[in-house]
Amino acid sequence: MPNYHVPLLPDHVYHLFNRAIGSEKLFKTDDNYRYFLFKMAQHILPVADIFTYSLLPNHFHLLIRIKHENHIISYFELKKRKKFNSARDPLADFVMEQFSNWLNGYAKAFNKMYDRKGALFLDYLKRSVVEKDSDLTSFIFYIHKNAVHHGICKTIGVWRYDGYQAILSKKPTLLLRDELIEWFGSKELLVKFHNQPVELKNIDLNL
Repeated sequence: MPNYHVPLLPDHVYHLFNRAIGSEKLFKTDDNYRYFLFKMAQHILPVADIFTYSLLPNHFHLLIRIKHENHIISYFELKKRKKFNSARDPLADFVMEQFSNWLNGYAKAFNKMYDRKGALFLDYLKRSVVEKDSDLTSFIFYIHKNAVHHGICKTIGVWRYDGYQAILSKKPTLLLRDELIEWFGSKELLVKFHNQPVELKNIDLNL
């Protein structure tokens, strides 16, 4: 079950989710989607590797693995310009700070662009820990099918703002493409797995 308070610990894998408050949208234009991904790379890649993602008009999903403790400590000392002290500076808090900076920074830019005020995202970033192999497989499929699940498109791979196309492409990507393909055994087996039926959900995405 999703939890708002599970700490983001080194070497652990998480499915993260957040949505806009009320009937608001997170993304109104292609530029919004692209800027969100740019800020994600800027803030998240220093502390976590990204398996895949899905951005929908009013919410997003992200599958990440927090980097090794030594890597995060090095980044902490570089960014904070002080020596790391485990008693004073919990790593999980520092990691969560990067996610907060990402979402807060995007919200400020969004508010400025659309002359709006107030919160854009729900207060807490939901997260579920990947505890077993089947969890990882389930979250990968859940994220890639999300646009179909919500009726935005009819087949996986059509929606531009998830990681599926990048995983199948030969173009450079910041995603853990090779690990995902290896996880399914081959690119062909990954595609075959994603060809299974997707249950549609009747939900208003404010399209």
